[in-house]
Amino acid sequence: MHHFLIHKQGDQVGVATTDIPAGQEAVGIYMDDDSRITLTSLQDIPLGHKISLAPLERGGRVLEYGISIGIAPGGLASGEYVHTHNIKSARW
Repeated sequence: MHHFLIHKQGDQVGVATTDIPAGQEAVGIYMDDDSRITLTSLQDIPLGHKISLAPLERGGRVLEYGISIGIAPGGLASGEYVHTHNIKSARW
């Protein structure tokens, strides 16, 4: 069973396919090659929201679908809940 999907290799976030409670070991599947990743969620991740796949440095670009969807001003930790509180638009 998987808990989140990743659109393609190189993406830095996955999308929860179920609610993922904090502390849960969660399994993700890459949609482009069916490979798997396992990580521990640091916070509750609601269905449809994003989870960070690996650490990202301060000011790093967050990739999804192979493109930048924003910047993480404070960086991200693996398993962290990714939403408007910790990423901002790269457009403005």
